[in-house]
Amino acid sequence: MQSTHDRATARLTWTRTALGDPALTLAPASADASFRSYWRTYHEGRSWIVMDSPPTQEDPRPWLAIGERLRAAGLHVPAVYKTDLEQGFLLIEDLGSRLYLSSLNDTNADALYGDAMNALLRIQSRMDYADLPPFDQGVVMRGLEVMPEWFLGRHLKHTPDHAEQQILDAAFEVLLANMLEQPRCFVHRDFHSRNLLIVEDNNPGIIDFQGALAGPITYDLASLLRDAYVAWPRDRVHAWVESYRLRLREARILGDNVGPQRFLRWFDLTGMHRHIRVLGQFYRLWYRDGKSGYLADVPRVYHYVASVARSYPELHGLVALLERHAQDRDLTQVATA
Repeated sequence: MQSTHDRATARLTWTRTALGDPALTLAPASADASFRSYWRTYHEGRSWIVMDSPPTQEDPRPWLAIGERLRAAGLHVPAVYKTDLEQGFLLIEDLGSRLYLSSLNDTNADALYGDAMNALLRIQSRMDYADLPPFDQGVVMRGLEVMPEWFLGRHLKHTPDHAEQQILDAAFEVLLANMLEQPRCFVHRDFHSRNLLIVEDNNPGIIDFQGALAGPITYDLASLLRDAYVAWPRDRVHAWVESYRLRLREARILGDNVGPQRFLRWFDLTGMHRHIRVLGQFYRLWYRDGKSGYLADVPRVYHYVASVARSYPELHGLVALLERHAQDRDLTQVATA
């Protein structure tokens, strides 16, 4: 594996060669929770992005393949100009820095989410998903198991006893059944405000789609409207959810037998699965990888889990378990060994 210095040198050398400019420099554009990073440079009056995706850790080929399919379906994903798959460097379109996360407010939320749901409907109605890896029982359960290990165990230093493990198992079975009973579609998997950018043409710009799966129809909707990084009043979220259900029905993606309450339950419990996973992942990013930037969002994620669980009697045991051990704890304060 290259050292950080060697990787930076290789990245800069490749970019200068790709653009034919021996004087250009690179500045950080963004990074995500993986080993992938993004760098911005300027050449001939325009900005460019270099995606650094170390092949042994983050193979860039799935990103390229999924991106081509999304573009063909009419979605705005970064155009690709040059690639070096052996080194893991890609020169791509700069979609700018106007993330949904930093731009959303009470005034523009309907319009911005409207654009995002338009894009999502295109994804779910036009994208073939038959050859994608399935969002199956194994994927669902592996996601859920991150929480007991890293939130309960590593952060709260609590190992569930037999009775508590039964409560966890029962709740996880409810969430699993909910995920598996829904119609399948193309799932972006992280369709939220950190991965959507405001762009002038064909808004939104969509990034971070390389983990796409064939999965439940409410997964991306829950990622968008029950975002780990931004929260909206429950009634407003429910109105957006119902409007999208009606659009799915009009597009003949959903049948008339999927009414508002059934679809809302799918949405709620799918979002809860996501937040239980994220609750574990955010602590894993800190304790294992030294990335503390997500800890500030933990209280919002925890609130999502608890509030949804209180709405469904079969999950009351889970919320009681969590509250018993998390009560009066500062969830953003890391534990010491």
